Order: sequence, then C-alpha cells, then structure tokens
Amino acid sequence: MKISYVTTYNALDVHNWSGLGYHIAKALKDQNNEIEYAGDLTMKFKKILKVKELLYKFLGHKYLRDRELSVTKSYAVQAAKKISHSSDIILAPASIPIAYLETNKPKVFYTDATFAGILDFYPKYSNLCAETIKSGNELEQAALSSCSLAIYSSDWAAQSALKNYDVKPEKVKVVPFGANIECNRTHDDIKEIIKNRSRTTCRLLFLGVDWERKGGDLTVNIMKALNSAGLKTELHIAGIQSLPFMDLPENVIDHGFISKSSQEGRDKIDKLIADSHFLVLPTRAESFGIVFCEANSFGVPNIATQVGGVPTAVKDNINGKLFPLSAMATDYADYILNLFSNYKQYEDLALSSFNEYQNRLNWNVAGKKIVELMQSIK
Repeated sequence: MKISYVTTYNALDVHNWSGLGYHIAKALKDQNNEIEYAGDLTMKFKKILKVKELLYKFLGHKYLRDRELSVTKSYAVQAAKKISHSSDIILAPASIPIAYLETNKPKVFYTDATFAGILDFYPKYSNLCAETIKSGNELEQAALSSCSLAIYSSDWAAQSALKNYDVKPEKVKVVPFGANIECNRTHDDIKEIIKNRSRTTCRLLFLGVDWERKGGDLTVNIMKALNSAGLKTELHIAGIQSLPFMDLPENVIDHGFISKSSQEGRDKIDKLIADSHFLVLPTRAESFGIVFCEANSFGVPNIATQVGGVPTAVKDNINGKLFPLSAMATDYADYILNLFSNYKQYEDLALSSFNEYQNRLNWNVAGKKIVELMQSIK
C-alpha cells in the first residue's frame, strides 16, 4: 500500500512523541509499504491562542491549544495539500491531525488514549477550562465518526472510545505498541543475560522522566523495604533531570538523564536494563508504557500498577506483576523477595517476559497487525 502518514510534527525525528511517530512509520515500511510523510504542520493563530491561554491561567484553569477547533481544522487543510492523489490510505498516529480532514480515502488513526480517557487522569489534562473540554470531546468524536478504523494500543483506550463516544464497535481495534529499541537478541542470549545477573544483590531500575507521576518515591520505599527484609537491594534511576533529594538515599544510584540520540546513550540504557532484575514503575497514570516492552526485550520483568493501559502491556506472572494503586511498598517488596528467594521462578518469569516481547510487544508484530487491519478496509 501507499500510505499517507499524517503528523503535526516531523515523524522522521525520533525525538518527537517519545519516538512513537518514527517507529510506527518504520513498522509500516518494514511490511513493504510506501510511506508518504505529511507532517510539520503549522499551528496557526499563535498570538490569539497565547492570549486565551494566559486569560484562562488567570482564571485558574488550563487551556490546551492543540484542542482548539480552529487549530485542528487548520491542520486538516494543511494535511490535505500534502497528501498525494495516488495514496491508498491515510494513517495518523493521533486523532488530532485528521479529525477534520475531508477526503474520499480511508482514514485510520493509531494512538494510546482518547481525550475522555486522559481527562483528569494525567496532570497535564487536569483542571481544564470548559472550552477545552468541549472542543476536545468534539474533536475526538469527529475523528471517530469520520475514520474507517480507530486503533488503540490498549484495551483501556478502546473501551474509553466505546464508552464515551458514538462509534461503531467494529471500527475500534487494539494493537499494543512495540519497543522503541533495536533488538536481535535470541532466547539463548537472554538466558546468558539472566545468568549474569547477581544472585546476592537485587537490582531495581526506575526508568522515566516524570518522578512524581511514575511513582519515584514509592520505588525508593520498595527498595528500602527489601533491604529491611534482608535482601541487599540497589535502585538505579535513569531519566530524571533533577532528583528531589538533597542527598541520595543509601543504595540509590542516579544515572541522570541519558539521551537515546547517541550510540553511547543507547548502549548505557541497554546495559542498565540488561543488568537489572526488575523494572519498577508504580506509575499513577499511564496510557501504555513503551518502557515495559523495552524491559521485556532484555528478559526483565515489569513491576507496575494496574492503571490505565498498563494491563495490556503487563500480564501478571507472565511478564511482570501489577499492583493496585493502593498497594504499599511492602506489598511490592514481598512479591520481589519471594521471587528472589525462589530464583528458578524468577528465571522462568524473566524468560517468559522475553517471550512476551518476541510474540506480542515488538514493532514487527504490531506492523503486521496494522497492515492486516488496513487491508481489510482498503
């Protein structure tokens, strides 16, 4: 197929949207499709939008420029001019740029959440003004009404679409995201990686840029609980620009922010993951969590919360363990301690985690499924 790939940003830049726009396009190209990029859309009316943003801030509310209907309609006009007549289908890794795109070609979007799903879920989408809430829902409904397929990365997002908007159920599909990481590791490679992990010191990894939302404080308490229970435990932290500590707690190693833009940075992240026993991310809000796929690609089980789209990425005792938001640090520590005390069970879980990556949580699998879905409507 010839696919017109519509984004507001430059999808060839791996730094945009955590690399998802880049990797989704690459996954489609790897399935022998031709990708025609229609991106770098310009946000119009910036001065007016800035004034509205400041006014709402003065009134104690947030105003989101990208949910302004005049902006999204402008995106649609710009995108229409960049789409060639010879393309077979239009795909966007978001509902925003194609919600109001008028075309006789099939439209598909692939994303991780609905507007209703993230409203008052993420801090960024809390305390929004009434205008943004109204336009945000109108935009989402317009996208769902005009698309041929709405593909979401999780069951949580798909159910949000069906619950909050008027959409035919047969339009709504689920395809989990893959890992934004190069992986040619084999089952034997993973066995060797697991074998090289310490049997005497448990290494936990916290990998994320948002300390509070991702549950950083709770992760530190989990590490402390494990040490108090007699299991020597280290907590390695990567991705945080500035930790909220005057002095690092004992057994905490801060690696700072590591950029994936250099080979050196990618190699450092790879080694941190490979050497860890568990990725611990007790996030308070999450639409999916690409990092869970990346951890599994090294045979590292995920310890996380049963929230948002995480249950699609992480399955209990298959590639990790999920805990309720109300769980205490000792609940997490008890589970980890039990696995570490029965190390064969840990090894089995680590291998099973890699199997989940190979069978379900990689871009090759995702790309095939997306193409199959698009071919069914073409």
